[in-house]
Amino acid sequence: MQHFKQPILSAVLALVAVVGLNAPVFSQEQASGTQPATQATEPPARTIQEVLDAVRAERRAVSEANREREARFRRAESNQEAELNRLEREVAEAEAEASRLEALRNELDRELEELRAQLAERQGEFGELFGVARAAAADLNEQLNESLISTQYPGRGRVLTRMARASSLPTIEELEALWYTMLQEAGEQGKVVRYDAPVITGDNRSDSETVVRIGSFSAFTEDGFLIPREGTLRYLVRQPGGGALGAADEVFGHDGQDVVEGLIDPSLGTLLGLVVETPTFGERVAQGGGIGYAIIVVAVFGILLAVYRWAMLILVERKVAAQRQTSTPSSDNPLGRVMIAYDKAKGADLETLQMRLDDAVLKELPKLESGLNVVKVLAAVAPLMGLLGTVIGMIVTFQAITLFGTGDPKLMAGGISQALVTTVQGLIAAIPLLLLHAFASGASRRVSQILEEQSVSLVAESAAKAG
Repeated sequence: MQHFKQPILSAVLALVAVVGLNAPVFSQEQASGTQPATQATEPPARTIQEVLDAVRAERRAVSEANREREARFRRAESNQEAELNRLEREVAEAEAEASRLEALRNELDRELEELRAQLAERQGEFGELFGVARAAAADLNEQLNESLISTQYPGRGRVLTRMARASSLPTIEELEALWYTMLQEAGEQGKVVRYDAPVITGDNRSDSETVVRIGSFSAFTEDGFLIPREGTLRYLVRQPGGGALGAADEVFGHDGQDVVEGLIDPSLGTLLGLVVETPTFGERVAQGGGIGYAIIVVAVFGILLAVYRWAMLILVERKVAAQRQTSTPSSDNPLGRVMIAYDKAKGADLETLQMRLDDAVLKELPKLESGLNVVKVLAAVAPLMGLLGTVIGMIVTFQAITLFGTGDPKLMAGGISQALVTTVQGLIAAIPLLLLHAFASGASRRVSQILEEQSVSLVAESAAKAG
């Protein structure tokens, strides 16, 4: 029905077009009463027969196009069905192949289990023996990786690695290599050997240097101690102190004629590695922060002042002792100046003489006690400053705990170090200051006591002469 509606609609439209062509056309000029300059050419008239012929021709063309379109659709449908059938066949073949491979895998698994059981049965006690050998090879290989002896004999662990990872029985050669390596490691631990080996320097360069190895405990060159890392030797970032380098130099330069003392690390490098983590004196001082440096300034100033005053008082005490041995007064010591004051007031009465001598003694006392009170104050202030640093360090520690919790002790280490180091610095400063103050005060009191005794003696002598 759709095929017939379209031609009929076309015929109706053609009739409307014909009627429109035969209708008179009026332009704007005609409506206004004016004539155009030329007449428009009218198209030729079309009859109804021509219109019907045109409709029939169009109908035939549309029908032909529809038939061709339907034929193409049916061909495409046939091709799609063929492609679908082909894909279904391929899926079926793939599923069949997968089933076959699954069955083959199951069969191979069963055969593998049977072969393993057969291998275990045939090995018998040898299976357990070779398992122990593989375990021993793995343990020895791990030990060789961090051994100093391996730096002299590189590559000796390859056979052990292959033996430890093998899934088959080890060969006679591999068992002999395991036995020989064990004996070699035990024998080399009792030797002091000199050999050339690559050494990683501080700037990550590898240089061949002469190394002296004491068993498997310590290794060093003329520049310092070495530690093994991944089969190579490296210098310690910080060398040990306490004469360790001197002992290493003696062993390094030993010619074999006598016995020398050396340093060994019984932990096979662990203790030497901890040397890097141990703070130096400068780092300890820096941990105290500003309070620590202030304590050091106070301690240095106080100790210098106390030593100076103690030395001056000892010198004065010796001059006073020398003055007591002679009756000729000298103005370079307190006793001599008191005797000079006695000579000047010798003609006065006893009361005036005593007052003059007391005045002379009192004038000497400030000179003798000069600076001692400052030393005493600094000795009392130093521990108080250490206590202040301790409080500040604990505040920093509690702030770190508040922010980050107690999971990581390194976050609290800074505050704890400041708290402890400043306390130690305050005590270290206070102890020598107190001792020096006591020594200097004792010297000052001895000189003062001599002056008082001599002044009383002079007054008594004058009274005896007057009587």
